[in-house]
Amino acid sequence: MANENIIIIGGGPAGLEAARGIADLGYKAILVEKRDRLGGTPDEAQYAALTPDLRNAKEAMDEMRDAVIDNPGVELMMNTTVTGTEGVVGDFKVKAVQNGNPIEIEGGAVILATGFQHFDPGRETQKYGYYEHDDVITLVDAEKMFTADNFVRPSNGEKPKSVAFIQCVGSRDRQIGNEYCSKVCCGMSSKQAIEVRHHCPDAKIYIFYIDMRMYGYWENEIYWPAQEEHKVNYIKGMATEIIKKGDHLIVKGEDTTLRRPMEVPMDMVILAVGMEPSEGTKEMADVFGVNKNKYGFIDTIGGPLNTVSTNVEGVFAAGACTGPADLEDSVSAAGSAVMKAVGVIRKAGVPA
Repeated sequence: MANENIIIIGGGPAGLEAARGIADLGYKAILVEKRDRLGGTPDEAQYAALTPDLRNAKEAMDEMRDAVIDNPGVELMMNTTVTGTEGVVGDFKVKAVQNGNPIEIEGGAVILATGFQHFDPGRETQKYGYYEHDDVITLVDAEKMFTADNFVRPSNGEKPKSVAFIQCVGSRDRQIGNEYCSKVCCGMSSKQAIEVRHHCPDAKIYIFYIDMRMYGYWENEIYWPAQEEHKVNYIKGMATEIIKKGDHLIVKGEDTTLRRPMEVPMDMVILAVGMEPSEGTKEMADVFGVNKNKYGFIDTIGGPLNTVSTNVEGVFAAGACTGPADLEDSVSAAGSAVMKAVGVIRKAGVPA
Protein backbone atom coordinates (compact mmCIF):
# COMPACT_ATOMS: atom_id res chain seq x y z
CA MET A 1 0.00 0.00 0.00
CA ALA A 2 1.13 3.53 -0.75
CA ASN A 3 1.91 5.90 2.10
CA GLU A 4 -0.94 8.43 1.94
CA ASN A 5 0.90 11.25 3.71
CA ILE A 6 1.94 14.15 1.48
CA ILE A 7 5.11 16.05 2.35
CA ILE A 8 5.23 19.78 1.62
CA ILE A 9 8.56 21.60 1.63
CA GLY A 10 8.09 25.30 2.38
CA GLY A 11 5.63 27.18 4.58
CA GLY A 12 4.87 30.20 2.41
CA PRO A 13 1.53 30.92 0.68
CA ALA A 14 1.78 27.96 -1.72
CA GLY A 15 2.81 25.55 1.03
CA LEU A 16 0.10 26.75 3.40
CA GLU A 17 -2.59 26.46 0.75
CA ALA A 18 -1.37 22.97 -0.18
CA ALA A 19 -1.46 21.83 3.45
CA ARG A 20 -4.97 23.15 3.93
CA GLY A 21 -6.18 21.51 0.73
CA ILE A 22 -4.66 18.12 1.59
CA ALA A 23 -6.28 18.18 5.03
CA ASP A 24 -9.64 19.19 3.55
CA LEU A 25 -9.49 16.13 1.27
CA GLY A 26 -8.96 13.84 4.25
CA TYR A 27 -5.26 13.15 3.74
CA LYS A 28 -2.41 14.05 6.06
CA ALA A 29 -0.11 16.93 5.17
CA ILE A 30 3.38 17.09 6.66
CA LEU A 31 4.53 20.67 6.28
CA VAL A 32 8.30 21.13 6.56
CA GLU A 33 9.59 24.67 7.16
CA LYS A 34 13.21 25.65 7.81
CA ARG A 35 12.27 28.80 9.75
CA ASP A 36 10.48 28.97 13.09
CA ARG A 37 7.59 30.86 11.47
CA LEU A 38 5.11 30.21 8.70
CA GLY A 39 4.25 32.72 6.00
CA GLY A 40 7.21 32.63 3.63
CA THR A 41 8.45 35.76 1.91
CA PRO A 42 5.40 37.95 2.71
CA ASP A 43 6.12 37.32 6.39
CA GLU A 44 9.92 37.33 6.26
CA ALA A 45 10.08 40.51 4.16
CA GLN A 46 7.35 42.17 6.26
CA TYR A 47 5.00 43.00 3.39
CA ALA A 48 2.57 45.73 4.37
CA ALA A 49 -0.22 45.26 1.83
CA LEU A 50 -0.95 42.85 -0.98
CA THR A 51 -1.09 43.71 -4.66
CA PRO A 52 -3.52 44.75 -6.07
CA ASP A 53 -6.22 45.14 -3.41
CA LEU A 54 -3.96 46.62 -0.68
CA ARG A 55 -5.28 44.08 1.82
CA ASN A 56 -3.22 44.00 5.01
CA ALA A 57 -0.56 41.34 4.37
CA LYS A 58 -0.28 40.20 7.99
CA GLU A 59 -4.03 39.64 8.21
CA ALA A 60 -3.95 37.61 4.99
CA MET A 61 -1.04 35.48 6.17
CA ASP A 62 -2.66 35.00 9.58
CA GLU A 63 -5.74 33.68 7.80
CA MET A 64 -3.62 31.17 5.88
CA ARG A 65 -1.66 30.19 8.99
CA ASP A 66 -4.81 29.74 11.07
CA ALA A 67 -6.09 27.22 8.52
CA VAL A 68 -3.18 24.84 9.25
CA ILE A 69 -2.15 25.54 12.85
CA ASP A 70 -3.93 23.05 15.14
CA ASN A 71 -5.48 21.43 12.06
CA PRO A 72 -5.65 17.69 12.83
CA GLY A 73 -4.86 16.93 9.18
CA VAL A 74 -1.60 18.92 9.21
CA GLU A 75 1.64 18.08 10.98
CA LEU A 76 3.97 21.06 11.24
CA MET A 77 7.70 20.48 11.31
CA MET A 78 9.39 23.81 12.04
CA ASN A 79 13.13 24.52 12.17
CA THR A 80 13.56 21.59 9.82
CA THR A 81 15.95 21.41 6.87
CA VAL A 82 15.69 18.65 4.25
CA THR A 83 19.04 17.05 3.47
CA GLY A 84 18.26 14.04 1.30
CA THR A 85 15.64 11.65 -0.02
CA GLU A 86 15.21 8.14 -1.30
CA GLY A 87 12.35 6.00 -2.53
CA VAL A 88 9.73 6.39 -5.23
CA VAL A 89 6.16 7.59 -5.61
CA GLY A 90 4.05 6.03 -2.88
CA ASP A 91 7.07 5.50 -0.63
CA PHE A 92 9.35 8.52 -0.22
CA LYS A 93 11.72 8.69 2.75
CA VAL A 94 12.94 12.24 3.24
CA LYS A 95 15.95 12.82 5.44
CA ALA A 96 16.06 16.07 7.41
CA VAL A 97 17.57 17.83 10.39
CA GLN A 98 15.18 19.25 12.98
CA ASN A 99 16.61 21.44 15.73
CA GLY A 100 19.99 19.81 15.14
CA ASN A 101 18.70 16.23 15.22
CA PRO A 102 18.54 13.93 12.16
CA ILE A 103 15.04 12.63 11.36
CA GLU A 104 13.25 10.79 8.57
CA ILE A 105 9.88 11.82 7.11
CA GLU A 106 7.79 9.34 5.15
CA GLY A 107 5.18 10.15 2.53
CA GLY A 108 3.72 9.01 -0.75
CA ALA A 109 4.20 12.29 -2.64
CA VAL A 110 6.09 15.55 -2.24
CA ILE A 111 5.13 19.15 -3.06
CA LEU A 112 8.00 21.65 -3.32
CA ALA A 113 6.89 25.16 -2.37
CA THR A 114 10.25 26.78 -1.71
CA GLY A 115 9.49 30.17 -3.21
CA PHE A 116 11.82 32.89 -4.49
CA GLN A 117 14.20 35.59 -3.37
CA HIS A 118 14.31 39.26 -4.32
CA PHE A 119 17.10 40.36 -6.64
CA ASP A 120 20.01 42.08 -4.89
CA PRO A 121 20.53 45.33 -6.87
CA GLY A 122 24.09 45.66 -5.66
CA ARG A 123 25.16 42.17 -6.58
CA GLU A 124 26.10 42.76 -10.20
CA THR A 125 26.34 46.49 -10.63
CA GLN A 126 26.33 49.65 -8.61
CA LYS A 127 24.89 51.92 -11.29
CA TYR A 128 21.88 52.51 -9.04
CA GLY A 129 23.99 53.09 -5.94
CA TYR A 130 22.00 50.80 -3.65
CA TYR A 131 24.92 50.27 -1.30
CA GLU A 132 26.27 53.80 -1.77
CA HIS A 133 23.28 56.07 -1.18
CA ASP A 134 21.03 55.77 1.87
CA ASP A 135 18.02 57.11 0.02
CA VAL A 136 18.14 54.42 -2.69
CA ILE A 137 15.98 51.57 -1.42
CA THR A 138 14.12 48.57 -2.86
CA LEU A 139 10.46 47.59 -3.00
CA VAL A 140 11.19 45.28 -0.05
CA ASP A 141 12.70 48.09 2.00
CA ALA A 142 9.69 50.26 1.25
CA GLU A 143 7.30 47.50 2.36
CA LYS A 144 9.02 47.39 5.74
CA MET A 145 8.65 51.17 6.05
CA PHE A 146 4.94 50.96 5.25
CA THR A 147 4.51 48.16 7.79
CA ALA A 148 6.20 50.32 10.42
CA ASP A 149 4.08 53.30 9.32
CA ASN A 150 7.28 55.28 8.89
CA PHE A 151 7.98 56.12 5.24
CA VAL A 152 10.87 58.63 5.48
CA ARG A 153 14.22 59.30 3.90
CA PRO A 154 16.78 57.01 5.57
CA SER A 155 19.41 59.75 5.32
CA ASN A 156 17.66 62.30 7.51
CA GLY A 157 14.34 60.86 8.76
CA GLU A 158 12.30 63.45 6.87
CA LYS A 159 9.31 62.89 4.60
CA PRO A 160 10.45 62.89 0.95
CA LYS A 161 9.14 65.59 -1.36
CA SER A 162 9.92 63.57 -4.49
CA VAL A 163 10.06 59.80 -5.01
CA ALA A 164 11.01 57.81 -8.10
CA PHE A 165 10.46 54.15 -8.86
CA ILE A 166 12.79 52.47 -11.35
CA GLN A 167 11.40 49.37 -13.02
CA CYS A 168 13.01 46.12 -14.19
CA VAL A 169 15.95 46.09 -11.79
CA GLY A 170 17.25 42.54 -12.12
CA SER A 171 14.63 41.57 -14.70
CA ARG A 172 14.63 41.70 -18.51
CA ASP A 173 18.38 42.05 -18.31
CA ARG A 174 20.43 39.93 -20.70
CA GLN A 175 23.74 41.10 -19.29
CA ILE A 176 23.13 39.40 -15.94
CA GLY A 177 21.19 36.47 -17.44
CA ASN A 178 17.75 37.35 -16.09
CA GLU A 179 16.03 37.80 -19.44
CA TYR A 180 12.57 37.12 -18.03
CA CYS A 181 9.92 39.54 -16.76
CA SER A 182 9.32 39.12 -13.02
CA LYS A 183 5.62 39.74 -13.60
CA VAL A 184 4.67 41.48 -10.35
CA CYS A 185 7.06 44.45 -10.14
CA CYS A 186 5.00 46.88 -12.24
CA GLY A 187 1.96 46.15 -10.14
CA MET A 188 3.90 46.42 -6.88
CA SER A 189 5.33 49.78 -7.88
CA SER A 190 1.89 51.14 -8.73
CA LYS A 191 0.53 49.77 -5.46
CA GLN A 192 3.41 51.28 -3.50
CA ALA A 193 3.06 54.60 -5.30
CA ILE A 194 -0.47 54.78 -3.92
CA GLU A 195 0.88 54.00 -0.46
CA VAL A 196 3.54 56.70 -0.79
CA ARG A 197 0.77 59.16 -1.62
CA HIS A 198 -1.04 58.20 1.60
CA HIS A 199 2.13 58.80 3.63
CA CYS A 200 3.32 61.87 1.72
CA PRO A 201 0.26 63.68 0.34
CA ASP A 202 2.27 66.50 -1.24
CA ALA A 203 5.15 64.50 -2.71
CA LYS A 204 5.84 64.26 -6.43
CA ILE A 205 5.86 60.58 -7.42
CA TYR A 206 7.35 59.18 -10.63
CA ILE A 207 7.61 55.70 -12.13
CA PHE A 208 10.31 55.26 -14.79
CA TYR A 209 9.50 52.23 -16.90
CA ILE A 210 10.49 50.29 -20.03
CA ASP A 211 6.96 48.93 -20.47
CA MET A 212 4.22 48.83 -17.84
CA ARG A 213 3.06 45.23 -17.69
CA MET A 214 -0.28 45.03 -15.93
CA TYR A 215 -2.14 41.78 -16.42
CA GLY A 216 -5.68 40.67 -15.69
CA TYR A 217 -7.63 43.22 -13.67
CA TRP A 218 -4.56 45.07 -12.39
CA GLU A 219 -4.96 47.68 -15.12
CA ASN A 220 -8.14 49.05 -13.57
CA GLU A 221 -7.37 48.05 -9.98
CA ILE A 222 -4.08 49.91 -9.53
CA TYR A 223 -2.62 51.33 -12.77
CA TRP A 224 -5.32 53.85 -13.68
CA PRO A 225 -6.20 54.75 -10.06
CA ALA A 226 -2.51 55.49 -9.40
CA GLN A 227 -2.52 58.02 -12.24
CA GLU A 228 -5.99 59.47 -12.08
CA GLU A 229 -6.71 59.48 -8.34
CA HIS A 230 -3.24 59.64 -6.83
CA LYS A 231 -1.46 61.73 -9.47
CA VAL A 232 1.47 59.37 -10.04
CA ASN A 233 3.56 60.33 -13.07
CA TYR A 234 4.55 57.48 -15.41
CA ILE A 235 7.59 58.22 -17.59
CA LYS A 236 8.67 55.84 -20.33
CA GLY A 237 12.42 55.90 -20.09
CA MET A 238 15.63 54.13 -19.19
CA ALA A 239 17.37 55.08 -15.97
CA THR A 240 21.07 54.40 -16.39
CA GLU A 241 22.71 55.90 -13.31
CA ILE A 242 21.98 57.45 -9.94
CA ILE A 243 24.43 59.90 -8.41
CA LYS A 244 24.41 62.05 -5.29
CA LYS A 245 24.37 65.82 -5.68
CA GLY A 246 24.04 67.87 -2.54
CA ASP A 247 20.96 66.75 -0.65
CA HIS A 248 19.40 65.07 -3.67
CA LEU A 249 19.78 62.01 -5.85
CA ILE A 250 20.09 62.63 -9.58
CA VAL A 251 18.43 60.02 -11.79
CA LYS A 252 20.22 60.01 -15.14
CA GLY A 253 18.91 58.28 -18.23
CA GLU A 254 16.84 58.72 -21.37
CA ASP A 255 13.24 59.75 -21.83
CA THR A 256 12.43 57.36 -24.67
CA THR A 257 9.16 59.07 -25.54
CA LEU A 258 10.77 62.48 -26.10
CA ARG A 259 14.06 60.85 -27.23
CA ARG A 260 16.26 63.04 -25.10
CA PRO A 261 18.56 62.64 -22.08
CA MET A 262 17.12 63.27 -18.64
CA GLU A 263 18.55 64.25 -15.29
CA VAL A 264 15.91 64.38 -12.58
CA PRO A 265 16.56 65.33 -8.92
CA MET A 266 14.84 63.10 -6.35
CA ASP A 267 14.72 62.76 -2.57
CA MET A 268 14.25 58.98 -2.69
CA VAL A 269 14.55 56.25 -5.32
CA ILE A 270 12.81 52.88 -5.02
CA LEU A 271 14.24 50.05 -7.12
CA ALA A 272 11.63 47.61 -8.43
CA VAL A 273 13.71 44.48 -7.91
CA GLY A 274 12.73 41.27 -9.67
CA MET A 275 12.38 37.66 -8.57
CA GLU A 276 15.02 34.95 -8.57
CA PRO A 277 14.95 31.32 -7.37
CA SER A 278 15.61 31.06 -3.65
CA GLU A 279 18.58 29.12 -2.36
CA GLY A 280 16.08 26.65 -0.93
CA THR A 281 14.55 26.14 -4.37
CA LYS A 282 17.92 25.35 -5.94
CA GLU A 283 18.91 23.09 -3.05
CA MET A 284 15.64 21.11 -3.03
CA ALA A 285 15.77 20.70 -6.80
CA ASP A 286 19.13 19.03 -6.37
CA VAL A 287 18.01 16.93 -3.40
CA PHE A 288 14.94 15.56 -5.18
CA GLY A 289 16.58 15.30 -8.59
CA VAL A 290 14.12 17.57 -10.34
CA ASN A 291 15.20 19.56 -13.36
CA LYS A 292 15.84 23.30 -13.21
CA ASN A 293 15.42 25.68 -16.10
CA LYS A 294 18.19 27.96 -17.35
CA TYR A 295 17.39 30.53 -14.67
CA GLY A 296 17.51 28.09 -11.76
CA PHE A 297 13.76 27.79 -11.16
CA ILE A 298 12.21 24.31 -10.97
CA ASP A 299 11.25 23.11 -14.44
CA THR A 300 7.77 21.68 -14.85
CA ILE A 301 7.10 19.25 -17.67
CA GLY A 302 3.56 19.81 -18.84
CA GLY A 303 3.69 23.26 -20.42
CA PRO A 304 0.57 25.38 -19.90
CA LEU A 305 -1.62 22.30 -19.35
CA ASN A 306 0.33 21.02 -16.35
CA THR A 307 2.25 23.64 -14.44
CA VAL A 308 3.11 21.60 -11.32
CA SER A 309 4.47 18.18 -12.38
CA THR A 310 8.24 17.67 -12.45
CA ASN A 311 10.39 15.06 -14.17
CA VAL A 312 10.30 12.96 -10.98
CA GLU A 313 7.06 11.02 -10.56
CA GLY A 314 5.34 11.93 -7.31
CA VAL A 315 7.26 15.19 -6.85
CA PHE A 316 5.36 18.38 -7.68
CA ALA A 317 6.19 22.09 -7.47
CA ALA A 318 3.92 25.04 -6.74
CA GLY A 319 4.29 28.79 -6.51
CA ALA A 320 7.26 31.00 -7.28
CA CYS A 321 9.75 28.12 -7.10
CA THR A 322 8.71 27.40 -10.72
CA GLY A 323 9.14 31.02 -11.88
CA PRO A 324 7.85 34.51 -11.21
CA ALA A 325 4.37 34.34 -9.67
CA ASP A 326 2.02 36.52 -7.69
CA LEU A 327 0.01 35.35 -4.68
CA GLU A 328 -2.94 34.40 -6.88
CA ASP A 329 -0.72 32.22 -9.07
CA SER A 330 0.87 30.55 -6.06
CA VAL A 331 -2.40 29.68 -4.36
CA SER A 332 -3.91 28.36 -7.60
CA ALA A 333 -0.84 26.24 -8.36
CA ALA A 334 -0.94 24.80 -4.83
CA GLY A 335 -4.48 23.57 -5.43
CA SER A 336 -3.42 21.90 -8.67
CA ALA A 337 -0.41 20.27 -6.99
CA VAL A 338 -2.63 18.89 -4.22
CA MET A 339 -5.00 17.24 -6.70
CA LYS A 340 -2.16 15.66 -8.64
CA ALA A 341 -0.38 14.50 -5.48
CA VAL A 342 -3.54 12.85 -4.19
CA GLY A 343 -4.05 11.31 -7.62
CA VAL A 344 -0.64 9.65 -7.81
CA ILE A 345 -0.98 8.30 -4.27
CA ARG A 346 -4.34 6.75 -5.07
CA LYS A 347 -2.93 5.17 -8.22
CA ALA A 348 0.16 3.94 -6.40
CA GLY A 349 -2.06 2.22 -3.84
CA VAL A 350 -4.03 0.25 -6.45
CA PRO A 351 -2.65 -3.30 -6.96
CA ALA A 352 -1.35 -3.99 -10.46
